[in-house]
Formats: sequence, structure tokens, C-alpha cells
Amino acid sequence: MNKRELLSLLDHLEVKPSRRMGQNFLVDDNLRRAILRDFEPRRGERVLEIGPGTGELTEGLLAAGCMVTAVEMDRRLCGWLRRKFADNPSLRLVQGDACNLDYVSLLGVQDYRCLANLPYAITTPWIMRMLRLKNPPRSMDLLIQKELAERLVAAPSTKQYGGLTAALSLLYQTELRRRVPPEVFYPPPEVASACVRLRYAPLLEKPDDIEGTNYVFALIRCSFSQRRKQLAKLLAPTFVESAAAAAEALSRIGVSPSARAEELSPHDFLDLAKEISTKNSS
Repeated sequence: MNKRELLSLLDHLEVKPSRRMGQNFLVDDNLRRAILRDFEPRRGERVLEIGPGTGELTEGLLAAGCMVTAVEMDRRLCGWLRRKFADNPSLRLVQGDACNLDYVSLLGVQDYRCLANLPYAITTPWIMRMLRLKNPPRSMDLLIQKELAERLVAAPSTKQYGGLTAALSLLYQTELRRRVPPEVFYPPPEVASACVRLRYAPLLEKPDDIEGTNYVFALIRCSFSQRRKQLAKLLAPTFVESAAAAAEALSRIGVSPSARAEELSPHDFLDLAKEISTKNSS
């Protein structure tokens, strides 16, 4: 669907793109085909699609034989999608906020992958929501803000590396696949976008241990709460009794007691969480 066709459809549906809902519609067929080609949809597999919009990517997934669960917040677009795919039993359409759905009930325990054109405002909370699932996607292909994409693939001790990067790396390997200019959207966003691939490759010993995973995430969040501050001073008294005890824990895992959060790799955070939790339970 090109821009002229999109404008005609939106006018027919009485839909005005909403900044609040982050509605920026793809109007570039070449990019749409590239996204589907990168995703490599397979017949019979289950796919969670976030933000189907007018259903162009949805159509490609269904044509490939996927069983698609599509989540769309806009009720008017949901109505259009129901009419458009009324004869296709392989689509389950859910109207709702992608950050507040019960994905356990929706997707169960079988494997699935995810394709998402995410509104910029919800990208971080939505990713963290998926990381906390007992059955997260086996892979996620995300179209997101370029600045955030660069954060997701950043290495330790760089400006872009942060808490989200470290938390994500505990469960996924991340690759930036392609950069996307604003003009392929209508309306064009004020910033560039990028496509990223997240492949499930957990570093956690028990990735389905939600309580243990949340403990590490909380440790990471606390560690990055004040980037300029030494990590040992941030961890007390929430995770250890004192800054001195935190410094000792860092030394035991081979990290300088004066280190800041950005200097620690995801493996370091795992080792630190294990060291602290073991010490606290002894």
C-alpha cells in the first residue's frame, strides 16, 4: 500500500494518525518486502504481531502460512482488519494495549516468534514485559527508533550501553539489520528508525525462573539508576548491607570496587547477582 492508497483508506475509516498511539504507517513496499524476507516466515509457525496497522505485513505472514496473533490498539483499524481477513482462520486479532496484555493466556507454552512495528513511546516497557514472560518469543524482529536500536546492540563501556542493554542481553542476542529513514512512513516521524533482530539465547541458568530473573533485572536497574556514581555505593542498602560489602562482592567476581555500572558486562551482572544472593542467604 503506497501513500496515496493509505490516505484514501484512512479517510474512509475516519482515522487520523495519532501521535499519542505512535501511529506511523509504512508506505514503502520495498521495505515491507525486506522486513518479511528478513523475518523468513515459515508455514505452520506461530507469530505474534504487534501493531499490524492496515495489515500489510499481516497479509504477508498469512500468505506464508503462519498462525498469526495480531495486537492492535486502534478499534477502527481492528474493525478494518476483521473485515479484510474475515475468511482467514489463521488470524486471531486482539484489540488492546500491547504493554498490558496477558501473554501467558494469549500464547500459552508453545514456541512463537514476534514481528513488531512498535510505537516509540512503548518500546522499552514492552521489551521489558516480554523479557519477564515465562515463555518469551524465540526471536523478535522489531522496527523501532534508531537511537534505541543502537542502545540495544551497544557494548559495555560505551555511551549507548545501559540497563536495557544489559537486561536484554541476559536472554537475547541482538543484531541491527537495517536503518530506516523517516520518509518511508506516513506521517514521517521526527527521527530515523531501524530494524533489529533479537534471537533467544539465554545466559541465565534458569531462564524460566521468573523470580530469579526479576532479581537480576532489579539489580541492573539499581546499578544504572545513577550512571556517574560508583556501583558499590548504589547497591547499599537495597542489595547489600553497606558499600564496603558491595565493594567486596565486586572484587570477588573480578571487578574493580570503584567500577560504574556501564563497565560491567551482562555476565558480570549475573555473577554479581549470584554472589550477592548467595552471601545474603548464608
